[in-house]
Amino acid sequence: MPELPEVEALKDFLTENLVGHEIVRVLPVAISVLKTYDPPLTAVEGHEVTAVHRHGKFLDLVTDGGPHFVTHLARAGWLHWKDTLPSGPPKPGKGPLALRVALETGAGFDLTEAGTQKRLAVYVVRDPRDVPGVARLGPDPLADDFDERRFADLLANERRQIKGALRDQGLIAGVGNAYSDEILHAARMSPFKLAASLTPQETGRLYEALRGTLREAVERSRGVAAGRLKAEKKSGLRVHGRTGEPCPVCGDTVREVSFSDSSLQYCPTCQTGGKPLADRRMSKLLK
Repeated sequence: MPELPEVEALKDFLTENLVGHEIVRVLPVAISVLKTYDPPLTAVEGHEVTAVHRHGKFLDLVTDGGPHFVTHLARAGWLHWKDTLPSGPPKPGKGPLALRVALETGAGFDLTEAGTQKRLAVYVVRDPRDVPGVARLGPDPLADDFDERRFADLLANERRQIKGALRDQGLIAGVGNAYSDEILHAARMSPFKLAASLTPQETGRLYEALRGTLREAVERSRGVAAGRLKAEKKSGLRVHGRTGEPCPVCGDTVREVSFSDSSLQYCPTCQTGGKPLADRRMSKLLK
């Protein structure tokens, strides 16, 4: 899933390639991608893109006097830029293509989604806050006014595990499964630790890990072409998606806890005092 750093890089890429150009056609291929109907999808056609913003994991194309084109790439979605779009309209089918946006130059981009779970979303709205997911977003962790005190206040009453708190878009915008693993590894903290139980010292360490990990990932992604961002993200991860590999800090084996539709990775030596966390799904398989 694209998270804050990748969406920030896509925002920069689209700012460079879209701003100042007119959207001439928006061609939906999968009807499931459209989440709004008023204004219609065609309302952005004939309008120039004047800015591109990021709201958490949402991309927001601002048009001159027209509505906003807002998209969320979800777990398996992606944006593919094309200097020259194929001639003719795209054909509906079983492929990953969900929607195509064409510019007056002949360039444009495709939104695609792999897999059977169709969660890629496109909204055409008068105000980005008309998108429910945008309206409920918590503060951006890289905003200038997101200081340690504000972070501590957010966690003070959180009676749940810190892993879940970091992933809650209503609490903090933009962090997903991968970067929450990376942040907790950098903070040397168990993902199962209760958020409200953090000491001031632990909160400060987690705050620095949060900002530092995301800033580092944004810098790695800056200037990378849209098509290479997935590979860039994977190459920079230390524990997420690296089950069974040695921890780059201490050399211990990276372990995994599996859930019904996701998993987390962590280093026992760095994060849990050497103690493996219980993986109930694996325990059942071993019985």
